Amino acid sequence: MNLKRTQTILEAQDGAAKISSMAWSPNNMKLAVATADRVILLFDEAGVRRDKFSTKPADPKYGKKSYQVKAIAFSPDSTKIAIGQTDNIIYVYKIGEGWGEKKVICHKYTQSSQVTCLIWPLDGPIVYGLLEGKVRASNTRTSKSLTLYQTDSYVVSLVPNLRGTGFLAGHADGSVVRFYVADDPAAGQQGKVINHPVPPYAMAWTNNSIVIAGCDKRVVVYNKNGKLMQTFDHSKDPTERELTAMVSSPSGQTIIVGSYDRLRVYEHSSSRDVWEEKGTKQFQNLYSVTALAWKRDGSRLVCGTLCGAVELFDSVLKRSIWKNKWEMVYTGPSQVLVKPLEGTGPNGSQGIIVRSQYGFEIHDVRIMGHDRYLVAQTPETLLLGDLYKNLLSEVQWMNPGDEKFYFDNENVCLIFKAGELSLVEYGNNSILESVRTEFLNPHLISVRINERPRRGDPDNKKMAYLLDLKTIHIVDLVYENSLGQINHDSRVDWLELNENSRKLLFRDQRRRLTLVDVASRAKTTILGYATFVQWVPGSDVVVSQSREQLCVWYNIDVPDRITTTTIKGEITDIERTDGKTEVIVVDGHQELSYPLDEGLIEFGTALDDEDYLRAMKYLETLPHTAEAEAMWRTLGRLTLEARQLYIAERCYAALGDVAKVSYLSEINAIRDSVQEATGEDGLEEYEVQARLAALDQQFKTAETAYLANNDLEAAMEMYQTMHKWDEAVELATLKGHNDLENLRLAHTKWLLETHQEEKAAQIKEREGDYEAAVTLYLKAARPAKAANLVISIPELRDDSSMIDRIAEALTKSELHERTGELYERTGQPERALQCYKTGGAFARAVELARRTKPDGGSSLTKLLSWC
Repeated sequence: MNLKRTQTILEAQDGAAKISSMAWSPNNMKLAVATADRVILLFDEAGVRRDKFSTKPADPKYGKKSYQVKAIAFSPDSTKIAIGQTDNIIYVYKIGEGWGEKKVICHKYTQSSQVTCLIWPLDGPIVYGLLEGKVRASNTRTSKSLTLYQTDSYVVSLVPNLRGTGFLAGHADGSVVRFYVADDPAAGQQGKVINHPVPPYAMAWTNNSIVIAGCDKRVVVYNKNGKLMQTFDHSKDPTERELTAMVSSPSGQTIIVGSYDRLRVYEHSSSRDVWEEKGTKQFQNLYSVTALAWKRDGSRLVCGTLCGAVELFDSVLKRSIWKNKWEMVYTGPSQVLVKPLEGTGPNGSQGIIVRSQYGFEIHDVRIMGHDRYLVAQTPETLLLGDLYKNLLSEVQWMNPGDEKFYFDNENVCLIFKAGELSLVEYGNNSILESVRTEFLNPHLISVRINERPRRGDPDNKKMAYLLDLKTIHIVDLVYENSLGQINHDSRVDWLELNENSRKLLFRDQRRRLTLVDVASRAKTTILGYATFVQWVPGSDVVVSQSREQLCVWYNIDVPDRITTTTIKGEITDIERTDGKTEVIVVDGHQELSYPLDEGLIEFGTALDDEDYLRAMKYLETLPHTAEAEAMWRTLGRLTLEARQLYIAERCYAALGDVAKVSYLSEINAIRDSVQEATGEDGLEEYEVQARLAALDQQFKTAETAYLANNDLEAAMEMYQTMHKWDEAVELATLKGHNDLENLRLAHTKWLLETHQEEKAAQIKEREGDYEAAVTLYLKAARPAKAANLVISIPELRDDSSMIDRIAEALTKSELHERTGELYERTGQPERALQCYKTGGAFARAVELARRTKPDGGSSLTKLLSWC
């Protein structure tokens, strides 16, 4: 490590003016310095002071000089600063992202004793130590504090680990306690790990070591379990004084220890797994070092002193330039800062930090793939990064040097070596998949990594590649199993999965275009000759060229439906921007564009992805047309099936279906009230489920849901609201409802009001009120049913007036044969014969005459002659 003193950003005072604490923001943009006069100074990365603000006491009545600032720390998002003070309080100031913004206190935490030290880990709450020996934590999201643990010895130091998931706390009695505030796969045992002989005022927690220094002028190295490993004894140096400050580099491979007028440098040797002293930097009139802070990218170090000076150092091993575009700043053996020379890179002038998580030395850093992707090598690993997305991967890789890298896919890097294809997903520190193949053309390999995830399938990673010239292999990269092989009769020269990996397109050397359903592996030839083919980005629409025809499949599930357009020239690309999709065609020196139907693309893709919110937002941009109405109707049906009720309510509102909107609004109101009361989604509430079943015409299912929750009244109300009175009365009868009679009366009243007299008559007939039933049948113009009732009930046959009324109604309806049958069954054969004759029922008339007058006679003779 080369420490180079670049400038003094704050001059020393004539007397003691201790710099008590300093902190770099995690985004490397700001440096905060706490001065002896309780002012926080803010510097930019170049050491230029840009802002400042004064702190305030816990109680103004004690005056502005009644306290000291003991420690400061930036929040993980670099927009806040936590300040610990000796007047038993911690303030959190919101300072914003830029310069000159108003400083506002957004949180304050009152304590029972003085704050002695404070940190804000990258993955946890504010952690601080108190004079009385407590170590506490405060969460700014909930504004709550809790005591992590308590001792009888006051806390002299706090240091986080490199991952920001845990911390070490040093106490005045020499004990060192380890504690974790976030999940850490490499976490060790919590609790007391070290009992140091002197108070550990200066301490650092590196990758595998705990380093402590103090007033005994010794630098002691412990392993992660607290076992003593090394000691650097400077007590015999007469010029050395107590060691007052220590800081670890962001990579954890270098430690700087500050004392009087000097800084000592220690580096970790990976090959020997030991710490080595690399020299001492002597500075005249620096006086005692009271604070050290290392910039997160490792390029700068600041040193604060007892007399108020702040010195800025460059901490760089070496620098190199890549193709006059990028600067490689090696801030440690295992850490490199990659910065664009002109400040025009994907992350601006800040660049990105490349760090080996295993501590291996990085060499041979290259920028590839149109200046977007980074490749770096260590003796045992390979580092790959996406500079635009700021994603870095480090994978185990032996004997690097003869690989071929392909960066055509934005989510994964393809690496070929010795006939083996390896896939590395950016941001993932393990090889996604390795397969054997001899076909290195990227057009013969298709990888899809969660490009359009669907509900219920959040992790969708699949690959298709060639096993041989005529065989395609499809692999599920999540479960590491084969999804099948596709055999073809001709050599394959192009293939590509769609974005959700449900479909595969491939073209053979005869230019035939074939579609494969991945789940069933069914093949369909969709075009006999194709020179260009591509999936439209962000959709399942396919565009192809067959000679002078532009072919578009808006619904690939129906491959026979092709939209064709005659074009001149060759298709070169598909552009989809600003809500428009255009096919770019080049004809000689002329470039033409052919627009596609964006509505069919966007809406169809959203439905296929089950992204109903996206479909709704698109429909809201369309004017009210017949096509838009059909789309709203389709979306409403699908969202109801998927139980996306808020979107369904919006769909039916667009369709003007007031009744369904009102019903869904009531259901959503029940959901909201349940969620407000319990904090859980109210979709599983029994009343919501019952109402949805009723909406789907599944009334028995709704009834079961109500009865399972002892809600008989709601079940009966449902039937009554749906005008299913028979079911309501049946349910009330079955359950012995105490208001059954009134329910029956209400049912009858409703039937009469809605002119359903026949239905009311049937109910009266079932209840045994036959006279009322006959009256209602006649009122409903159903005299035949009234006659049948009279015939079937013996006691009604003696009511001559009722029979006459029925007969009159039958006669008016010209149902003479039925009238005759009524008279015959009620013992009036003469009137029956007359009705039979009038109705032309001669056979029945003769039969009746023979039964009533078996000896014949003039009447029968006349009847026979008349017939």
